[in-house]
Amino acid sequence: MRLALSWLTVLPIAGGTVSPRAARRAIASAPLVGLLLGLAAMGVLAGSHALGLPGLVSGLLVVGGLAMATRGMHVDGLADTADGLGCYGPPERALDVMRDGGVGPFGVVTLFVVLGTQAACLNAVVHSGRWWVVPLALTVGRAGLTWCCRRGVPAARPEGMGALVAGSQPVLVPVLWAVLLGAAAVFAVPARPWLGPLAVLLAAVLVVAFTAHVRRRFGGITGDVLGAAIELAGTVTLIVCVAAP
Repeated sequence: MRLALSWLTVLPIAGGTVSPRAARRAIASAPLVGLLLGLAAMGVLAGSHALGLPGLVSGLLVVGGLAMATRGMHVDGLADTADGLGCYGPPERALDVMRDGGVGPFGVVTLFVVLGTQAACLNAVVHSGRWWVVPLALTVGRAGLTWCCRRGVPAARPEGMGALVAGSQPVLVPVLWAVLLGAAAVFAVPARPWLGPLAVLLAAVLVVAFTAHVRRRFGGITGDVLGAAIELAGTVTLIVCVAAP
């Protein structure tokens, strides 16, 4: 858990020795980090609303705060992955684009759409009072890591974060997280208890399809792909849970 917190948050926590066993357990624990971040985000969203801030402003503050709380790694991974998927050429060319420090047009547009959608969904959370959707979305986002790192999904490079955690999770781990989160999601939208479990299911399907696509395009997963999966799974969860008025 210490390693998961050091990887996925800005907290100054020593993760200890990064062995393959510790990395495997850190990925399996990642949804718990998402729960902690989600509870904090829910508190900030509710607090800013209580202070009289407009819902969209509150949503943007939460999105920005989460980016700072995670060192911006996940949104950076989302932008780099979008640029890699959008470029022409063989997998080696795409990986070089992702390794480059700049953000291209595909990355900019993707960040604008995804982060803007998150802020708009958080605005809808404020007006609907579905506060528990926030920790659900952040937990589901980190559970997406277990799907990305399931056995059978290789790393795109022989080094880096992807190589350390690729194939480290037995399929039972993401399945158990999906079942647990699906059961808890029933209470996220009390008026429509089916919405939460549907969101968890769609997020899992999206991440599985996403990893299949990046495997064809890049040859496997990278650290950037992991960050992109977190943002995509969390965003889909938010969209589904605020879809019905």
